[in-house]
Amino acid sequence: MKLHSTVTPGLLAITAYDASRIAVNGRALNRSFLLTPRHLVDDWPPLSFDALTEADMAAIAALECPIVLLGTGLRQRFPSPALLRPLIERRIGVEVMDSHAACRTYNILMAEGRDVAAALIVECAG
Repeated sequence: MKLHSTVTPGLLAITAYDASRIAVNGRALNRSFLLTPRHLVDDWPPLSFDALTEADMAAIAALECPIVLLGTGLRQRFPSPALLRPLIERRIGVEVMDSHAACRTYNILMAEGRDVAAALIVECAG
């Protein structure tokens, strides 16, 4: 799905997505990544929801955004409280949804000028 936006130039927005990739400012990414309006970490390790570790969650917490959208792949799945501990300890709000819903929500919050991060799992085929 191609997304149309009126995003401020210089900010990172999600411009398209499908079952195997998500595009940020037109650049297609087929691996999981972390995104804020001004920063892209395109080598976030988890290949699937089941592969999420506390270290992956600590990387999200290190972004220091008060709102995190955790996109869990093609379907919504909820991580255990133990896995969320690095975010909870820093009082970071976490919304869990499928990755496509997280894409849409990220763009809305980013366009509103909110300090938001998206942690998006792009499930690898195979």
